[in-house]
Amino acid sequence: MIDLYTFKTPNGRKISIALEELGIPYKTHVVDISKGDQFKPEFLAINPNNKIPAIVDHAAPGGAPLALFESGAILLYLAEKTGALMPHDPRGKAEVTQWLMFQMGGVGPMLGQFNHFANYAPTKVPYAIDRYRAESKRLLGVLDRQLASRDHLATHYSIADIATYPWIKAMHSGFPDLFLDTHNIVQWLHRVGSRPAVQRGMQVP
Repeated sequence: MIDLYTFKTPNGRKISIALEELGIPYKTHVVDISKGDQFKPEFLAINPNNKIPAIVDHAAPGGAPLALFESGAILLYLAEKTGALMPHDPRGKAEVTQWLMFQMGGVGPMLGQFNHFANYAPTKVPYAIDRYRAESKRLLGVLDRQLASRDHLATHYSIADIATYPWIKAMHSGFPDLFLDTHNIVQWLHRVGSRPAVQRGMQVP
């Protein structure tokens, strides 16, 4: 059994999708970041970085429960533990890992900053909005070109797709104008979004 500490954000939904895909039993604990639940001592004991998601695996290798934070690290751990959603050969692993890191270091931070400055910043800062919008468009262009000749980000469906899908899905809903020239991404959204496990994972919490 895995305890999943999460909230209704793209990063949180990465892990619920992966757990649904892998068929691992889990219990959801809602950490309402809008109310400051992430700063409660009991959550900080699991994740000192006060961010969701986090997990506690009560059936971890070595016997003792394992607390783990950072969505990319959790996805890598679950894939390695189960032997699924990640190729076994070094070349395949490298391909998936690079696209996972592309999401972690690029897609999430840059699209997240664009969304923040466009929708939530108390003062509109045109420079910031334009900067992060341009970088978001650039990153979407990279993804669209990658998907021009394949169904998934790597050779097969993997944790790279799982990590990226919730972010692109949210941005497609919030900023459809960013996707006017990204036909391949839109098709990929339909492919990934049609998977029953993805649909279940996106509803958590």
